[in-house]
Amino acid sequence: MTALNENRKAESENPGLRLRVFLTGVGGQGTLLASRVLGEAALEAGLAPVVSETHGMAQRGGIVVSAVVLGGVKSPIISPGEADVILGFEALETFRALSYAHPKTLVIANTAAFAPYTVATGQAKYPDVPRMLRLMGEHVGGLLVFDAGESARRAGSPLAVNMVVLGALAATSRLPLGADDLLRIIRTSTKANFLEINLQAFQAGIDAARDTRNWIKPPGGWH
Repeated sequence: MTALNENRKAESENPGLRLRVFLTGVGGQGTLLASRVLGEAALEAGLAPVVSETHGMAQRGGIVVSAVVLGGVKSPIISPGEADVILGFEALETFRALSYAHPKTLVIANTAAFAPYTVATGQAKYPDVPRMLRLMGEHVGGLLVFDAGESARRAGSPLAVNMVVLGALAATSRLPLGADDLLRIIRTSTKANFLEINLQAFQAGIDAARDTRNWIKPPGGWH
């Protein structure tokens, strides 16, 4: 079966499927790779994905944004109030993405802070993370927060934050894909010397999502 026919089959089996995933972080966290893994897994599952990536500030420390839209939507653009899922790889950037959320949005937020240039040079102060999280919880349908950076380091590399966050997403029922679908792409797209680290990081994300202490706002039956 061709990819086009698979997509048509998926659309006929899931006529109401529309899922918009907004990913945001900073350079060096693997935000773009995470969107590609999601997109490739969705393509294999016949979910008609469209992926967009913002490369302009992808150097380490710069803002990186991407989007994965499932369900045959032709445009990859997610407008304010349209994101069904927000994956936040850095605390402040997650908060900045709040305008894209609606009352049923699921947010998975890394609590680790990456100081922007103005903060690093003393020109500004980094906002209080607990306060940002409380405010987010008031405006979304589900909020999962934990230190994905620490989980990645324990798995073997601070660069595996993307795998941790993907694992957390896979542990919820919000994504019309199973963990095995994502793991299949991770296994085929990861260099051999990093594979075990990525697999451990992915599992760490699953474990974090299953820990009820990490849910500021449980999303009903989603996990």
